[in-house]
Amino acid sequence: MDQAGRRAAPSRPDVPAGDRPTYPAAEGPKFLCTDFGDYLQHARVLQRLSPRTLSLYTDGLARLQRMLADAAIDARALNLAQARRLAALLHREGLAAKSIALQLSVWRSCYRWLGLQGRIALNPFDGLKAPKAPKPLPKALGVDDAVQLASHVPDEMPDSRLEARDRAIVELLYGAGLRAAELIGLDAQASGAAEGWVDLQSGEVHVLGKGGKRRSTPLGRAAAQALQDWLAVRGQLAAPGEPALFVGARGHRVAGSTLRAMLSARAISAGMPAHVHPHMLRHSFASHLLQSSSDLRAVQELLGHAHITTTQVYTQLDHQHLARIYDAAHPRAKK
Repeated sequence: MDQAGRRAAPSRPDVPAGDRPTYPAAEGPKFLCTDFGDYLQHARVLQRLSPRTLSLYTDGLARLQRMLADAAIDARALNLAQARRLAALLHREGLAAKSIALQLSVWRSCYRWLGLQGRIALNPFDGLKAPKAPKPLPKALGVDDAVQLASHVPDEMPDSRLEARDRAIVELLYGAGLRAAELIGLDAQASGAAEGWVDLQSGEVHVLGKGGKRRSTPLGRAAAQALQDWLAVRGQLAAPGEPALFVGARGHRVAGSTLRAMLSARAISAGMPAHVHPHMLRHSFASHLLQSSSDLRAVQELLGHAHITTTQVYTQLDHQHLARIYDAAHPRAKK
């Protein structure tokens, strides 16, 4: 044991003692070469990476060092062809696409720093891309579940004013396909400073979406009625001068965490089969519109997507819905 009470690291015949950098005790004994150790020290001190991120970087470089040793490759002499083979080995080892992308990102960052230090001539990981990870389809509620959630009244709701607020929130998320941030940003009245507002007279919701783009979305009858019920009691909860349409129990603009917790609890109370979050209602809005109309361009406009390809993912949800109907109903679908 040394003076600090830590057990001395055992010697490694393949790594000279002078090539073992000193790491904080929390990182544990990592036997990395000088180049990788120096980069980690730079990442810890100058980049100020979090302990979790630093641990991921350390594990990634330890993996690279083992692979280089197995292939008898000098870390500073690594070339592009060898780097590609290392990436292929990660795939053969069964790593998922996201894990391979993380490893390559760590290696690329390290070698970029080594290049800036003049220790290598080129970065063999520049331009080396990880395999594309399959994008999971957005999760949407079924039509019956979405309607049940919107119309559900929890058994235990001590404050009827908050229940009116929550019902209006659910109706807007599902009935207008708003993002959580767009809903939170709504003000009770239109003004020059308002990010968004609801015009009950024209039946429209005006929001400030991603990229600072404004759009207007039609307001359904159920959402309009729920909003009228909420506006009738909002003044009893809102703090003086508070412009927000939706406020919390303390009278100020509702927070995203409050929104998520409310929706999760409401879904459990309504007996929903899965965890429900605000964006799931937006997915449900888009999916149910496509099931009924098949007008992809109109759904793109309503969602405020900049590119039609972003909206096209909902056609896959629609296909899954039709496939389930076929499997359940067609006599030739039975295996």
